[in-house]
Amino acid sequence: MDRVLLVAAYWRTNLTLRQLAPLFGVSKSAASRVIDHLGPKLALEPRKRFAKDAVLIVDGTLVPTRDRSIAEQSKNYRYSTAHQVVIDADTRVVVVVGRPVPGNRHDSRGWEESGAKNAIGHTMTIADGGYQGTGLVIPHRRTKGKELPAWKEEHNRSHGRVRARIEHTFARMKGWKILRACRLKGDGVHHAMLGIARLYNLALTG
Repeated sequence: MDRVLLVAAYWRTNLTLRQLAPLFGVSKSAASRVIDHLGPKLALEPRKRFAKDAVLIVDGTLVPTRDRSIAEQSKNYRYSTAHQVVIDADTRVVVVVGRPVPGNRHDSRGWEESGAKNAIGHTMTIADGGYQGTGLVIPHRRTKGKELPAWKEEHNRSHGRVRARIEHTFARMKGWKILRACRLKGDGVHHAMLGIARLYNLALTG
């Protein structure tokens, strides 16, 4: 249990290992080994089956990442990785987290490259306008010089209210400070995202 707490504390606080290790009475190298070994074991298992009437929501989020072998400069000018996160629209639990892609990838490209698309199959999934051409349910677009009919405007308002649920998910997940500036290398940022998603689900469902 102490080892799980060490990993959770590291993700939550983003303290350096030099700062964290003394709090648990271990060496810096021992703390590093615990995180490397246990982090992947806390990962969220992606859901493999969905109910026929399930509705999912997807969006991408950026995680500033120092490992430049997997990160690229993103729209916020920081080296980041981009992560596709899928939640159940009804329960709001995270069901899939795609593998990280470089932060300069557009969401519509990251959706496929991260493996998130394959993970959800043909389950109905809603997204924002950045996923145009993916076959997902996105808002109606205005054509230049024309207004949308009232029914499309109402659809967009309804779509926006539902899609906002994933923004609330990101706000809670980003409370884990490692997702604000990740120092982990290789698969570390992916394991952190998966682990935090699992802990978020546990907190949500009790």
